[in-house]
Amino acid sequence: MESAALMWSVAAVTAAVFFWFVCIMGSAEVKGKRAVDLKMGSITRDKVQDKYKQYWSFFRLPIETLNSSENVPAFVDTFYNLVTDIYEWGWGQSFHFSPSLPGRSHRDATRIHEERVVDLIKARPGNRILDVGCGVGGPMRAIAARSGSDVVGITINEYQVGRARAHNRKAGLDGACEVVCGNFLQMPFGDSAFDGAYSIEATCHAPRLEDVYAEIYRVLKPGAMYVSYEWVTTGLYRAGDPEHVEAIHGIERGDALPGLRSQDQIAEVARRVGFEVIEERDLALPPAGPWWNRLKMGRLAYWRNHILVSILTILRIAPKGVVEIHEMLYETARHLTRGGEMGIFTPMHMILCRKPIDGDDN
Repeated sequence: MESAALMWSVAAVTAAVFFWFVCIMGSAEVKGKRAVDLKMGSITRDKVQDKYKQYWSFFRLPIETLNSSENVPAFVDTFYNLVTDIYEWGWGQSFHFSPSLPGRSHRDATRIHEERVVDLIKARPGNRILDVGCGVGGPMRAIAARSGSDVVGITINEYQVGRARAHNRKAGLDGACEVVCGNFLQMPFGDSAFDGAYSIEATCHAPRLEDVYAEIYRVLKPGAMYVSYEWVTTGLYRAGDPEHVEAIHGIERGDALPGLRSQDQIAEVARRVGFEVIEERDLALPPAGPWWNRLKMGRLAYWRNHILVSILTILRIAPKGVVEIHEMLYETARHLTRGGEMGIFTPMHMILCRKPIDGDDN
């Protein structure tokens, strides 16, 4: 009798734990995807592991090939097929960092960080605003709701287009938010088509920043504002320090970056393509709290998630390769944290630009 009671207790606890892991961790509409819904984008189940290996083979290419505008888009597309579902599961619908705010949740800090864009580019009702590298559209929805503007997002990943459109419909914002699949180096928009533009931690995927900034400049109306939150190395980075190099290379490999740029290059590039630089500063500096606190997931939390994706893979609910992708993202989080703690990397170098009106002195 006692053994039967013990078995029932164990079964009840196991069921409760499984329910918590699978059904509670990661609501599909609030926090992101559920663990049981990890599909790895548009990659077929039997190709996920191969695509993961193909992703890592990119970093064995010669540097000139690595930085080629012809190769990078497909590489970035593969990356987001591999990681979008895991990002949504563990991170939510906004694939970016934000400064920690005392007494505020990560979710509140994310929303405030996104809504800052509205004031910076002076977005208002009736405007048509461009989101350059929109992901699954978390920032787009926050900015459209706050400003009353119509927001058009572009992402190179077709799977993200579908996810963003689904989220837009469920938020009741599909009339204000449009999503287009395309390469932000060659955007399918006419000249002077937008009243403003922004990019949040997206242009770091461009092999040459000049190319994407020039495209944004082209599609903006004269007088329009553009703001970008850039991933950069800071003035504290030393190329001769092995610890610095390991952290930065780890960030590049784990986030599909052809190469991080330094903080002092951004304004120069913006001016070169024609922009007037209005303001430039690192939003991660004090009084902002450490942005990497969100990444400091304890070992227990990591192993909990690792065990879950392993079980789902064994049960063939998740495709082979998900465990390796989860491990890659955990390692990347470690490198990002070290970069932030050493002060050699920031994901929040803000540059605010204006496209001059004809006759302005730039």
